[in-house]
Amino acid sequence: MHVQSTPFELSPWQGGDKGGLRRTGWQGRSPEWGEITVASLPHPHDNVRATEVTGGQIPRAVFQSRGIQVLVTERPTLNGATLRVGDAVVYLKRNRWGATHRGRALRMTYGGDRYRLWAVNRREYVVMRKADNEDRGVTVKVKQSGIGKWKRVQVTVVGRALGADIALALVFTGVDCSMLTRRGALRAGLSRVFHVAADSAMG
Repeated sequence: MHVQSTPFELSPWQGGDKGGLRRTGWQGRSPEWGEITVASLPHPHDNVRATEVTGGQIPRAVFQSRGIQVLVTERPTLNGATLRVGDAVVYLKRNRWGATHRGRALRMTYGGDRYRLWAVNRREYVVMRKADNEDRGVTVKVKQSGIGKWKRVQVTVVGRALGADIALALVFTGVDCSMLTRRGALRAGLSRVFHVAADSAMG
């Protein structure tokens, strides 16, 4: 069902079983979508990072990345990534060499709907579900502000949203999306060039 969503906030959150691995992320409440939690998912393998979003009125979404690049980060990255909403796979595609924010955007396809995520800057991003013959689409703006325990994630929805729209947008609060920014894309490009040169030298 399509719902008109009012703005809401998420605050820093920590959880986990006693004696188990600590889980960190965000938690808050939306009048329309209920309690929402974005949390890291412990994994038995060091080269895997995962984040999930859950809520009373949204489907569970899990973003996972696998590879050596996650050994130096606590969050999953866009490289080696898989994304699922409920039991369905979300297909991901992006242009690593895009010259603009929207050119570098992450494109997603889920259940016949097409989405695009682009970074405004390192603290703000936008997820848009494209309009079609049956729906005008929706835009979810996610912005982080504050420092320390005063950090907040502010969520603004333009248009009538589905639960999947909210889940897809919020799971990325637990994902390293820096490579969608201009500076992050430059660092990633230089890193790829360095590794190619190193591999060539070793060969």
